[in-house]
Amino acid sequence: MSTTTNSTITINKKAKHDYFIDQRFEAGLALQGWEVKSLRAGRVQLGDSYVLLKRGEAFLIGCIITPLPTAASYTNPEPDRTRKLLLHQSELKKLIGQVERKGFTLVPLALYWKHGKVKCEIALCHGKKEFDKRRTIKDREWKVEQGRLFRNKGGTKKK
Repeated sequence: MSTTTNSTITINKKAKHDYFIDQRFEAGLALQGWEVKSLRAGRVQLGDSYVLLKRGEAFLIGCIITPLPTAASYTNPEPDRTRKLLLHQSELKKLIGQVERKGFTLVPLALYWKHGKVKCEIALCHGKKEFDKRRTIKDREWKVEQGRLFRNKGGTKKK
């Protein structure tokens, strides 16, 4: 997500809390017309979704795209259907190797627009244990406290 033409649709905040992120990939998303319209309206939930590798392909499971009330009546919108992720074959082989041999997990981090197309940022992750989550919270609180201490120290001057 380094170009200036990106605009974020949604971010999976739960992923950074539950996983250590090792490597990020950008994947396209195979969508239907009503799904694109719903994404433009921001009607998507990425919280409990994950990526599944099956038969040499990647699929996004658990992502809920709520149809607009004005969706066409001749379509049968399924909000939580499985969507195919579009990746290069070399990326897929690398992901399959990491997930099967080293026990990593694939988690979607964000959905965003790039040059008029929907992209999904997926990450190769490994899970955090409960003590890791506590340590992350403790480190974050310490950084906030450091900021307060330095801010207060710089503001008071002796005459």
